[in-house]
Amino acid sequence: MSHSKKEVALLFSNGEFKKVQDHLSPDVVWTIVGEQVYTGKKEVIAYCDQTALYFQSVETDFKTNKVIESDSTMVIMGTAEFKKQGVRQAYISACDVYEFNNNNKIITITSYCMPSKT
Repeated sequence: MSHSKKEVALLFSNGEFKKVQDHLSPDVVWTIVGEQVYTGKKEVIAYCDQTALYFQSVETDFKTNKVIESDSTMVIMGTAEFKKQGVRQAYISACDVYEFNNNNKIITITSYCMPSKT
């Protein structure tokens, strides 16, 4: 299914990886600042699959606070709360920057994730 750049970015930022994996370029690079860099579609999808398993083990609450878009770039700012049996496991403020090529495929993702201390 074809999605707009905005839809692709929102789905990815909200953990709906399977719905948009066809929108990843073969040489996509996902940088999670301060943590890890995943290079190539295969490596990015493997990490997405691992992350999706975690999301299935907890209650997730994703909120989008702001979307900034230009011709080839989408920026999604929001929060993610993870609970297990009603108890907060983590609360993350995040900013994901997506760059798209001329074929509307994601070529880079840069994620800034800041856990809450409370």
